[in-house]
Amino acid sequence: MSQLEGRQRAARILLQKPLLRASEHDDFRTVRRHVTELRSWFDLNTGWRLHADSEVIRLHKQPAWPDDDTRPARDPRNGSAFSRRQYVLFCLALAALERADAQIPLGRLAEQVVLLAAAPLLDDADVEFSLTGREQKSDLVAVVHLLLRWGVLVRVSGDEEDYLRNTGDVLYDVSRRVLSQILVATRGPSMVSAESLDQQLRALGSSDPLDALESAELRNRQIRHRLTRRLLDDAVLYFDELSEDESGYLSRQRTAIVRRVAELTGLAAEVRAEGIAMVDPDDSLTDVKMPDTGTDGHLTLLLAEALAARPEHWHTLDELHDLTRTLAERHRSYWRKSSRDAGAEVTLTAAALDRLTALRLAGRTDDGVRALPALARFAVTDPVVRGGGA
Repeated sequence: MSQLEGRQRAARILLQKPLLRASEHDDFRTVRRHVTELRSWFDLNTGWRLHADSEVIRLHKQPAWPDDDTRPARDPRNGSAFSRRQYVLFCLALAALERADAQIPLGRLAEQVVLLAAAPLLDDADVEFSLTGREQKSDLVAVVHLLLRWGVLVRVSGDEEDYLRNTGDVLYDVSRRVLSQILVATRGPSMVSAESLDQQLRALGSSDPLDALESAELRNRQIRHRLTRRLLDDAVLYFDELSEDESGYLSRQRTAIVRRVAELTGLAAEVRAEGIAMVDPDDSLTDVKMPDTGTDGHLTLLLAEALAARPEHWHTLDELHDLTRTLAERHRSYWRKSSRDAGAEVTLTAAALDRLTALRLAGRTDDGVRALPALARFAVTDPVVRGGGA
C-alpha cells in the first residue's frame, strides 16, 4: 500500500469513526501512522482538531450545519433516533461521570442524573426525569448503551435488563481518557454567556460571523472551513444555499478545494449546475445508503421516484402516506407483513423521508416535502435511442 493509499484509508476511518480506542487495534494503528499529516490537513482545511494519545484518537468534528437534525444519535439496541429527553440525559450522564469514581453502578449513575436533572438551570429544558417508570429508565439505558459503544463505559458485571426489571444492578469501569474527549466545542462552556439552553448549545460550536472578522485572510479561512466541512459531511453541496461570500470564494477556489478533498478521501467530484457531490466509488464512506435492500429500502426508492417525477410539487405528508399504503398493498408479496398494519404507513414514510433528507435528495418544511435537484437521477423517463445504427 502506497503512502497516499494509507493516508486515504486512515482519513476514511476517521470520518466514519471520529472516536477510536486502542482496543480497535487495526483501525487505531492505521490512523496513528498518519496522525501528523491528518492533524495538519484537518486543521488547515476544516478547523477540526485531531487529538491522539496512546489510548484514544478523537477527531473533533463540527457539523457544517449547526441545526442539522438529519443524523441524530441512535439507540444501539434498535436504531431509534434519540429523543429530546435522551439527549438531555446523555449530557447529564456525562456530567455525573465526570465526578464519579473509576467504577460506578448503574443505579448510582441514575441517582446522580436525577439530582442533576432537578437543577434550576434545566428548567428551560422541559425534561422530567425521576426514575418512576420503565420508560424513563429505558431512556437512561439507551444513553448507557451509547456510552458503552463509544468506550466511555466498560461493563464489568451485570445486565441492563436486570436493572429495568428491578432485579439487579450493573457495574461499569469509567474511561476518563475517552470521557475527556467527548465534548466538541469551539469555546469552553464557562465562556458562554447566552441565557437560554438552546442559545448556550448553539454558542458552544459557533464561530465568529464573517463581518466580525477584521482581515480578509481570516474570512477566507473560515469560508474554506465551512465549504470543506460540507463536502466531507453532506452528500451534496447546493450552490443556491451558499452566501454571497461563500459563492464567490468557491467560484475562485473550487478546483483546489475539490482536489484536496479527493486526495484525502479518494472521493470523486461530480460537479453539476446545481452543486457538487463527492461520490464514493466504494460506496462505503456513508452512514446512510441509497439504495438499500428490504421493505424500507424499496419504499425509499419508490418515494424517491414519485418525488423526482414532480420536482416542483410540494407533497403533503397525507399524500405520501396514501402512496405508501398503496405501495404496501401492491408489493404485499415482497414487503414484510407489518407494512400493511394500520398506521404503519406513517412510520414507513417517516423512515424513508429521513433517509432522503439526510442524503440531501429531498427537502422538508412545514409546507411538505419536495425533491432537491440531486434526486433527478432517480426519475424514470422514457428510453431514448441515440444514433441510427442497427
